Amino acid sequence: MPPTQEISARPLDPRLLQLSGISRASVEAHHRLYQGYVAKRNEILGALEGVDLGSANQVYSELRALKVDLTFAIGGIKNHELYFAHLGGEGADPDGAFRALVERDFGSLEAWRSDLRATALAARGWAWTAYDWDERRLFNYLGDAQNTFPVWNATPLVALDVYEHAYFLDYQTDRASYVDAFFENLDWQVVNGWIASYSIPF
Repeated sequence: MPPTQEISARPLDPRLLQLSGISRASVEAHHRLYQGYVAKRNEILGALEGVDLGSANQVYSELRALKVDLTFAIGGIKNHELYFAHLGGEGADPDGAFRALVERDFGSLEAWRSDLRATALAARGWAWTAYDWDERRLFNYLGDAQNTFPVWNATPLVALDVYEHAYFLDYQTDRASYVDAFFENLDWQVVNGWIASYSIPF
């Protein structure tokens, strides 16, 4: 294993404490959960430095357990950093490059929004809109956990957390209302900035 380099959690953007339909208490608790993923990532990488590689086994081994849990911790970090980074906007309909991609690949904004909303209601953990570099188009993908159903060579542009921790304080079991609130807080300037930085064609 290469030497461990610890990382730090990104600070909470103050804009996220004033979201429409998602409370300050919910956001603060959610951000603490993300900080926990960062701490566990650092802890697991530290433990891997001393693990016995010779005892690796697919049924059970310390190496297997640590490597599986590392994917969960890193997934939790990456997913939440996307989630928090593109909240704090005014929602409404997307514009610019993302709108052009959506209209090209889904036919309309309503078709994309309806599909992502349904994907979020069908998922146990996450729903993403991502650009697939092989097919050169957007898809809405479903994830049941931080580390399930990754799609290789796809770049997520919208990351919707539908674990209960994201909405239970505000909506209890009414996930659909939380999903609607999520759409109302997206910052399309951030999403369009990602499209530009990755040079996604549209």
